[in-house]
Amino acid sequence: MRSLKIVDLYDLSHTAAAEYLAGFTYPWEALGGLEAFISRLQTSLGDDYLEVSAGVFVHKTAKIAPTAYLGAPCIIGANTEVRHCAFVRGAALVGEGCVVGNSVELKNCILFDGVQVPHYNYVGDSILGYMAHMGAGSVTSNIKSDRTPVFIKCGEEKIATDRKKVGAMLGDFVEVGCNSVLNPGTVVGRRSSVYPLSSLRGAYPADCIIKNGTTVVPRK
Repeated sequence: MRSLKIVDLYDLSHTAAAEYLAGFTYPWEALGGLEAFISRLQTSLGDDYLEVSAGVFVHKTAKIAPTAYLGAPCIIGANTEVRHCAFVRGAALVGEGCVVGNSVELKNCILFDGVQVPHYNYVGDSILGYMAHMGAGSVTSNIKSDRTPVFIKCGEEKIATDRKKVGAMLGDFVEVGCNSVLNPGTVVGRRSSVYPLSSLRGAYPADCIIKNGTTVVPRK
């Protein structure tokens, strides 16, 4: 199960949540306390951040479209762009140099530095690693249809998360193709790529190409 650990998925030097995440073994363990952590982190932000509304802190260099909604608590990092009609529901930590695009919805998530979710994406109860990119229309599904707790499937093993809402854990440099669905409890290792129109479920290794969620080919 080592490939599922935080230390194997993420370079923690690329997020303001480094110390927080370092206190857990697996990334989904950090979801439960994320809202409280973001609120605490806001008290230590420097003068380069402006509190644009109660519990909403935006770096002075960030660009926020006038039609975007930022719900509390959230932090928008330096040189990040939040485009028109983006909907940040709250409990969102968005790093530096990110793109949160038109009609994108964020909820209870961490976006490491350089993450791009630029077009019609839903990211809920998820952690996206450094420079991860989700193609247009790709989404994280964070709750099962029967509303039972989410398990992480790793081969024949099922790891209990004890949470009803768990989206996707994308490692650093992961590329997700357009209109793909990352089903509850999906974990994708560093530098892997997902074909467009794929449906993923379970854990996938690093440095591979994932075709339709079932065929996994090592990257050459």
